[in-house]
This record gives sequence, structure tokens and C-alpha cells, in this order.
Amino acid sequence: MDETADVIARERALWTEGFARVAGTDEAGRGCLAGPVVAAAVILPEGHRIAGLDDSKKLPEKKRDRLRAQIEDEAAAFGVGQCAPAEIDELNILHAAMEAMRRAVRQLALSPDYVLVDGNRCPEALPAPAEALVKGDQRSHAIAAASVLAKTARDAAMHALHEEHPHYGWNTNVGYPTAAHYDALAEHGPTTHHRRSFRLERRS
Repeated sequence: MDETADVIARERALWTEGFARVAGTDEAGRGCLAGPVVAAAVILPEGHRIAGLDDSKKLPEKKRDRLRAQIEDEAAAFGVGQCAPAEIDELNILHAAMEAMRRAVRQLALSPDYVLVDGNRCPEALPAPAEALVKGDQRSHAIAAASVLAKTARDAAMHALHEEHPHYGWNTNVGYPTAAHYDALAEHGPTTHHRRSFRLERRS
């Protein structure tokens, strides 16, 4: 994220309008073959900035981990929600991602006045007015913070599952489709953590 940009511009406008508690929400793991889709929601104090915060996918792992601790320490409130593979198969990945974000918002210890959602649509039945922001993790500091929490929470979950199922390389690919992951699926078959509604064979 450009440090010279006003990365809280959207939040600042909402604070001016009287929305004191602006939450950002984002998800991680939508394109994976295995594991949950995980979302986070973050409310930062008015005017608060966290140096070095960016879209989680652009940050090295060690920096994400440092930022996770800082976000959890400095946020006014944060929450994490997820949908398991069976729910993804039942709902489809888009609706599961929406549900994970809804759960994350509902986990906030403070009720938000407004919710900024990464993407082009908002989950239904949120507890406050909501607005979708395409590339929101580049346009909202709260969404960028949520991106980091979602990514680090999901990575930690996949690293733990790797201990149970070491064949699939989840300690490095965290469930995403890689050549090694497809090779392991071909040799060992899917686990209960794989998304059966996804194509689990390598495309020719």
C-alpha cells in the first residue's frame, strides 16, 4: 500500500458522516482445494494507521505474523469466522465466503456502525449498513487489516492440518492447487478436508 496515499480516506469520510465504528472484512482461501475459507473483520480506532499494512498476499510471512500481533493489539475490535469444506460443498464457494465474512463481523466485540467489504458484493444480514469495495484491501486500512488476520488464521489452520496429513504439503501450499498437491491427490486420494465440489484432478 502506498504510504503516501490517504489509506483511510473511505473510513475518514464515514467517520465524518458519524459512523464511528467502521469495520473492514475480507476472506482468505477461496481458491484452495482443501481447508476452510476464513474471514476476518477489524474495527480500527478513528484515525489510526498501522505502518506497513498491505494486502496480505503481498506481504512475506514473517511480516504478516508481526502485523497480526500488532493488529490484534491495536484494533478496537476484531473477529474471525470460517466455513468448513463440507459447508463450501453445500453452499458453493461464493456463498461460503459471504457466510464466513458474516460470521467474522458477528464475532466483533463492538457492534459496527458501517461495514466495508472486500470485493463486488456484500454478505446479507449484516448488523450495519455495508459497502463493497473492489480491491478493498488496497483502498481501506480496515480491510487490509482484516486481510492479514484472515490469511494468518487460515495459514495456521492449514499448518496444523499438515501434521495430520503430511502428504499434501499444506505447510507450504496451505491447500492451494500446486503440482505437488495434485500429485499427492492422485496417489493418496482426497481427505475429509478437501472440497469435493472442486476439481481435484490436474487439468490436462
